[in-house]
Amino acid sequence: MSENPVTPVETTNAPPAQARERYEVLVEQIRAQREAYYQQDAPLVSDAEYDALFLELEQLEAAYPILAGQDSPTQEVGGEVSSAFSPVTHASRMYSLEDVFSLEELEAWLTRAETNATRLQPNTPVRWLCEVKIDGLALNLTYRDGKLVRAATRGDGTTGEDVTHNALTIADIPQQLEGSGWPAEFEVRGEVFIATQDFNAYNEQLIEQGKAPLANPRNAAAGSLRQKDPAQTAKRPLRMFVHGLGRSHDFDLTEQSQAYEIMRAWGLPVSPYGKVVGSLGEVMDFIKENGEKRHELIHDIDGIVIKVDDLATQEQLGYTSRVPRWAVAYKYPPEEVHTKLLDIQVQVGRTGRVTPFGIMEPVFVAGSTVARATLHNQEVVKAKNVLIGDTVILRKAGDVIPEIVGPVLALREGNDELREFVMPTNCPSCGQPLAPAKEGDVDIRCLNAESCPVQLTERVAYLGGRSALDIEALGYEAAAALTSGPGEDPATQGGQILPAGSGPLHNEAELFGLKDKLEELAEVKVWREKRSKGEGTGKFELVPYFFTKATAKKPSVPTKSTEKLFAELEKAKDNPLWRVLVALSIRHVGPNASRAIATRYGSMQALLEVIDAGNAVEELSHIDSVGSIIAEALVDWFQVDWHRQIVTSWQEAGVKMVDEQDVNTPKNLEGLAIVVTGTLENYSRDTAKEAIIVRGGKATGSVSKKTDFLVAGEAAGSKLDKAHSLGVPVLNEAGFEVLLGQGPEAAREVALEAEGE
Repeated sequence: MSENPVTPVETTNAPPAQARERYEVLVEQIRAQREAYYQQDAPLVSDAEYDALFLELEQLEAAYPILAGQDSPTQEVGGEVSSAFSPVTHASRMYSLEDVFSLEELEAWLTRAETNATRLQPNTPVRWLCEVKIDGLALNLTYRDGKLVRAATRGDGTTGEDVTHNALTIADIPQQLEGSGWPAEFEVRGEVFIATQDFNAYNEQLIEQGKAPLANPRNAAAGSLRQKDPAQTAKRPLRMFVHGLGRSHDFDLTEQSQAYEIMRAWGLPVSPYGKVVGSLGEVMDFIKENGEKRHELIHDIDGIVIKVDDLATQEQLGYTSRVPRWAVAYKYPPEEVHTKLLDIQVQVGRTGRVTPFGIMEPVFVAGSTVARATLHNQEVVKAKNVLIGDTVILRKAGDVIPEIVGPVLALREGNDELREFVMPTNCPSCGQPLAPAKEGDVDIRCLNAESCPVQLTERVAYLGGRSALDIEALGYEAAAALTSGPGEDPATQGGQILPAGSGPLHNEAELFGLKDKLEELAEVKVWREKRSKGEGTGKFELVPYFFTKATAKKPSVPTKSTEKLFAELEKAKDNPLWRVLVALSIRHVGPNASRAIATRYGSMQALLEVIDAGNAVEELSHIDSVGSIIAEALVDWFQVDWHRQIVTSWQEAGVKMVDEQDVNTPKNLEGLAIVVTGTLENYSRDTAKEAIIVRGGKATGSVSKKTDFLVAGEAAGSKLDKAHSLGVPVLNEAGFEVLLGQGPEAAREVALEAEGE
């Protein structure tokens, strides 16, 4: 018997063959990515790439609803349960969150949710519970009579993996709740993570042991919690913050934020970053504030979660098959992406350190396009197990230098073009042999500091920087023009200027005599792209850098920027001694150590007398912010004749080598560690630090239990929050004046009075 033919349904929105094929490809890709992410803890693509695939799938389903079935990834939560662990059925389902990727999308979602909430609960003003979105692994804890009886991963939302034995190794998770009044049995939801500071320290240990570092805190946390041996999990610095309850009907609550107070009272670890607000504007402020300080938080975040705080409204708004209608996650722009490593080259720094760096296919990450990233040294390259030709994980956190985290190992198979990086044995700039500066050093250096062109260029650019002599007209381009020849045509060199060591400045000793080198400066030329009607032509020509181009009617003369450089060099002669010490590019001797040394001795002559006396290392080592390593580096530097000649030449050119010190300034801050943050009206950051150091105090950069005072100006940020949490006395600018003039006891009284207000 033949079957009845199926009559096709006419629809005005039937997907074309191309859309159906793309849909099938997306479903297959997303399922593969989910398996790699959730079950293997080894993602094949970055979060941003996965989000883009998922968004494309949602858009296809919105355009052609006939494509969307119950088995679509858009209808599912998380991933499948691994067979390596026993399955656990959650008492109440764990959902994902709807993601939005722009403030405009977020505003539309919030407006829609507020409208629906107001319609459902007309007498209940909508208040929003804002939380940072921890980049970790979701975990569900079950407590019975106050005792932890089970810990399970989210899995597919209904069924998770039993990881109880591993969770018991996490110190943050109480095995017995404090206080009383807990229900007979209930679930607590939260996120397992590795704190940023702990993650960095753990990776440093791995690299020192010659082992590959962990790719990122999220994968490390997930992989650690899913170890078969709890002893291995215990070795990882796992932590947890809780952010919700499972079966909330057993609690007498009206707002979700109340649950956090209850959980905190029971000894459960609640995030310190949550806040309840009453308007969309305040939500946007919370997003902006945490976006600006996201790298100062305890853990990595990838966004902000916003929830309707009222529980009755939550219940009425309900859920889709995958997400609650009362919560949304705003995702910050991605800071971690995948790209191809095209090559590994090396660069020479101002102290001779030779550093490998990766050349990659350009990729947009954290607000900028990145094509280069540091690899630190040859041991790091080896430990990270990166090969030229790999697809690599690239991370750029805010303003931090881009870093290659490691390879995507799963994508190596079948790639025959991969090759290992080999550290050069000779300096790429001067050709001299490379070697460690001292036995046991990991870093390889060019020891030809006096004659290596690139080192000179780097040192000159550094001394013009804000932390040294602060010469605005002496940036890297000007430094390269002063110290290097123009190199080859950029059209054949990828735009690179190749140092040739033929500039008018042969070492730093000549810096303050540049005004006497006008003829040599007039000969300095650099490559500039020819332009036609305001656009580049791809062709380059050599043009004067420090002088104007001569014509038949006008001879070449110094440019305005050259005149500005001369003027700023004169101004730089009056810099305080600590800036002069920084400008010398002595290894390890930065602004903090230089300030302390300048404060101690007051003049270059007094410092040199100590160095020449023979016991300088021991004496210098006892100065706060110095220590033996910095002391040895300082003494070693001054033993080199051409280094001494720089100091002599600068002094003869009129550079001030003596600080005027007020002998009446009291040393009333000795032994105190003081942090200055935010903007002060009458002090720059530098002058505030100098005021502290000259009185014997230590001007430190981070708040800890050892901090004696925090001086907080406008926009103090997370350091102020941390000071409050640690009980560190906080002073405003007026209180800072009291501290400087009257000492710590009077300042503590001021801080107590302010706290009482």
